Amino acid sequence: MAIDVNFMIGGEAGQGVQSAGFVLAKALARGGFHVFADQDYESRVRGGHNFFRVRAKDREVGAIRQEVDVLVALNSESVALHRNELSPDGVLIFDSDKDVDFEGNDRMLGVPLERLAQEKGGNKVMTNMVGLGSAAGLFGYDRQILRDAVTDFFGAGDIARSNVAAILSGYEYAGTAFGSGRLRVLKAVDGQRRILLNGNEAIALGALAAGCKFLAAYPMTPSTPIMEFMAGKADDLGVVVVQPEDEISAINMIVGAAFAGVRAMTVTSGGGFCLMVEGLGLAGMTETPIVVVDGQRAGPAIGLPTRTEQGDLQFVLHASHGDFPRVVLAPGTVQEAFWLTVKAFNLAEQYQVPVIILNDQYLATSYSTSERFDPAQVRINRGQLLNGDDLSRLPPYTYRRHAITPSGISPRAVPGRNGILVVTDSDEHDEEGHIIEDAGIRTAMMEKRLRKAEGLKEEMAGPKKYGPQQADITLVGWGSNYGLLKETVDLALAADKEIKVNMVHFSELWPFPAEAAAEALANAKRTVAVENNATGQFARLLKAETGHAVDRKILKFDGRPFSPAYVLDKLWKEVI
Repeated sequence: MAIDVNFMIGGEAGQGVQSAGFVLAKALARGGFHVFADQDYESRVRGGHNFFRVRAKDREVGAIRQEVDVLVALNSESVALHRNELSPDGVLIFDSDKDVDFEGNDRMLGVPLERLAQEKGGNKVMTNMVGLGSAAGLFGYDRQILRDAVTDFFGAGDIARSNVAAILSGYEYAGTAFGSGRLRVLKAVDGQRRILLNGNEAIALGALAAGCKFLAAYPMTPSTPIMEFMAGKADDLGVVVVQPEDEISAINMIVGAAFAGVRAMTVTSGGGFCLMVEGLGLAGMTETPIVVVDGQRAGPAIGLPTRTEQGDLQFVLHASHGDFPRVVLAPGTVQEAFWLTVKAFNLAEQYQVPVIILNDQYLATSYSTSERFDPAQVRINRGQLLNGDDLSRLPPYTYRRHAITPSGISPRAVPGRNGILVVTDSDEHDEEGHIIEDAGIRTAMMEKRLRKAEGLKEEMAGPKKYGPQQADITLVGWGSNYGLLKETVDLALAADKEIKVNMVHFSELWPFPAEAAAEALANAKRTVAVENNATGQFARLLKAETGHAVDRKILKFDGRPFSPAYVLDKLWKEVI
């Protein structure tokens, strides 16, 4: 029998919802399950409703189900908000000492959460772990795996031991009161061990694998964890991580570091990227390779700081005044987040352009099991970066930083070497890098820079297709919506209706792979764009670059991600 279980832990900020959710996700992943987990939280330190959802399957999973099989409610608000989301056989675990009105309902399982936390863990703050243990106890899940997951999270010490005691108290109480395996027995499955990480962690690992040695960033949700992750590895890997006074300083610092020959990156969100636009133009004019991560969230202005959206696409495509080449990548999974970050650094140096990675709150903070990244597959390409032997063959002081070439890519040297002078400027300049006003030189330099786009087009991968080759409806998406669209296709096909559905998904957005896109959509009968924004920004880009106008759009811009069931419902009701 296939395994597909959806957990939710709900409470207010400060009750350890995220901690319990992550420990549960880790324990299930360690048991060999495929796991996908997302979290929803408000932009406040304490108070406000939070929840963490964890889905475990015995096969690949890339999205959360709307229906919840086990809801752990750490407060009364979570009961009120989410009890209607229970699946037909789902149960709700609540604090029996507080919510006595629910006694007698066989789907409402009372556990003295706070009392057990105080008695067994020594502190009511461990209520979250009692709830987690209760949920695991209903499935008779392996207690040793739970212990190991807690110890990994809290470290081997008194805090870990107290949390283990709290989890086991909930486990034993639920098993005794309601029966171990009350829902079904959930045993660890044999299989390959996978890593569990979120999109932010995958980007950070990709940057480190690619040889990034300098990161400057001002904290901004949802990208701050990238900075924190890399700062935690800085001493071991020789990375410099700096928090300057603002985003303007951050991008200018990485331009300076990259000019000096260092692989450099900054991370931010849409509001911070607004401040970086002038620095982005500086990188474009000086042909300095940088990588910028824009973790999209709902805007404009402050918008919804901890919610998700895909609203920055048109912005990053056109940010800064004037024309210059750039690359825009939008990973759809944690695997892609790692590998596209490696690609971003390579393309930045090969073509001496800024590369923008469009992440978003949903992918940034959602956890997913993934096959381990193979470091042996990482390739570093620094492009036309001249080494000492290259420079020694040049006549003294003949080096030209912006030499006009057929490809538009000039040989790049690092300042400070004997016999060469590396000059560039934010004003228009000649081949040597000196400021000019000459119309002919201006035209030649613009054409030189723009020629890079021809080579970049060859580097862009086309979209991924999934589902039957011939379909009545083709879902078109980009970025973080990959997993949910894939499951939507599976659900549509499983419905066994006469209407067949497939999908076309884009992760490499600019230069736009127009030819590959046109080929992928050539036989599509009806196309439906699925996007987390209010205006269908990708649909507009697709039409501009290929002439293909989608037939319908399914748009969501309330700050919450899609679910496969939501998309399918819209498809059946509004499209067909």
